[in-house]
Amino acid sequence: MFRKNDTHLQDDLFNHYQTLKPSIAKMLKKSWAPVFYEEVFCKINEEIYAPLYCLDNGRPNTPVNILLSLEIIKHQFGFTDEEILEQFYFNFQILYALGIRNLGEVYIAERTIYEFRERIYSYILEHPDQEDILFKQFEILTKNFIQKAGIKTNEQRMDSTLVSPNIKKAGRLSLAHDVLHQAVRIIPAKLLSDTLKPVLEAYFKNDLLYKTRNDELGSRLQKVLDLMTEVDKLNQRSPLLYAREEMAILRRFLTEQAYYDQEQGKWLVKVAKDVKSNSLQSAYEQDATFRKKAGKKNSGYVLNLSETCSPDNEVQFITDYKLEPNNKSDIEIVQDRLPLIKQKTDVTDMYVDGGYYGIDIMNQSDELGVNLHFTDMTGKKTSTDKLPLTSFTFNERYEIETCINGKRPIRSVGNIIKKVSSSHFSIEDCQGCPYFNNCPVKTQKKSRVLRVSLKSIIAAQTREEINKKAIKRQNHSRRAAIEGTNSALKRAEDMNKLNVRGYIKSHMVCSYKVMARNIKQFVRLVKSAQRKAFSPDIGKLCPNAS
Repeated sequence: MFRKNDTHLQDDLFNHYQTLKPSIAKMLKKSWAPVFYEEVFCKINEEIYAPLYCLDNGRPNTPVNILLSLEIIKHQFGFTDEEILEQFYFNFQILYALGIRNLGEVYIAERTIYEFRERIYSYILEHPDQEDILFKQFEILTKNFIQKAGIKTNEQRMDSTLVSPNIKKAGRLSLAHDVLHQAVRIIPAKLLSDTLKPVLEAYFKNDLLYKTRNDELGSRLQKVLDLMTEVDKLNQRSPLLYAREEMAILRRFLTEQAYYDQEQGKWLVKVAKDVKSNSLQSAYEQDATFRKKAGKKNSGYVLNLSETCSPDNEVQFITDYKLEPNNKSDIEIVQDRLPLIKQKTDVTDMYVDGGYYGIDIMNQSDELGVNLHFTDMTGKKTSTDKLPLTSFTFNERYEIETCINGKRPIRSVGNIIKKVSSSHFSIEDCQGCPYFNNCPVKTQKKSRVLRVSLKSIIAAQTREEINKKAIKRQNHSRRAAIEGTNSALKRAEDMNKLNVRGYIKSHMVCSYKVMARNIKQFVRLVKSAQRKAFSPDIGKLCPNAS
């Protein structure tokens, strides 16, 4: 049964905090714990988590604000499950942060933590179209931090970083073995054929993976496919076996890594380049996808972050995050997230790298009233032998008004629907032009013509703007620091390789780590204020904080 926890708002007449020596109590008050209690623990909206529990039946739940706070603190300090429970029982600083003023006052079993995670996991899984309860809590905390710290959110920066779940990096043959082994394991021993029994033996893996020459990879992989086909036919006789997840993974592997040859009546190995990036990456993790970025191969996800970046802010806070399959492009991500960020903040300027550039996002940002500032641009660079399109003056309808030599076209039409600009110049006007040999305008029978896409025009204009030294320097300066945030999440919050598998669990872990990052930033700000002999009036938030 769901019940809110408000016991922390009423102090006991006598408690362990009151028995501390004044010097120790003073040290405690200057630590992170009071800040966490007042600005995190007291700001947890337990009502969000009411759907996780029965409303009117059963035993009352363990306080949500305690369980959620423990998850955040765990990632804030890099504790394991065992360590966070030990800290909860014996670390008075952590107890204080959770509104508890007596050692041993509250008991929480390790199983209780696991059950809380499972409740959140099941809820997100069963309600994919509803608002994410962890992200909603993140928004509550972040909004409070920004308001209390007086943070400007009009200028923000965005970047993505690769995140790996707890899976091994397997080659095609190793992956094939794992998929096959998992499927064979679920078959009763008495049903196994003489060809399938060896799959469960240790020597089979050793011979397959470690005694195979490079020129044998194709034939060995084909051998595994043949065994998979046998397993698939065998398990079709049993609906219970055929419905197992291990068999679903096997069938997925076959369709992604092989093709069925009608003449031979068997599955054959696909050429590596024909295997898509969203193909299965692990026999134990179905959600991970493949991506190659900056020369590095990654199987997993990409975490997209937005963060404040006004130079007037003493610290910066993450304002938005989203975990996506790593084969989803930056352009697709920014198109999804920018409207949401605009809706919830007053962002007017967003600093991004060239991976986010695209004509559609440029149009979208204009409609939203957000200026996109690029540090660079991806795509084909303009040939140095040809004049850039910015040598021509375009009006708002993308019609050419004049060329670099000051000549006006005979006619010029910008077609917004077809997204193309077409301009005709007089052959006589072009003769003797000093830029003739480098001009992109092409000679036809009656005139010289320039036909270009609106995308090319906008790209040329954007690239020219980016390459202005002062602007380029500013854009790099504003955006670069988010690389430090990514680095901090991977180093301090240990997000480089997660200890979980699956999209939802990975999302949950990333949510806690992002919240922990913002909390650290707020604590840093408060401690800075304390060092400057300025104490924020945080006591008004929770009158019984002491």
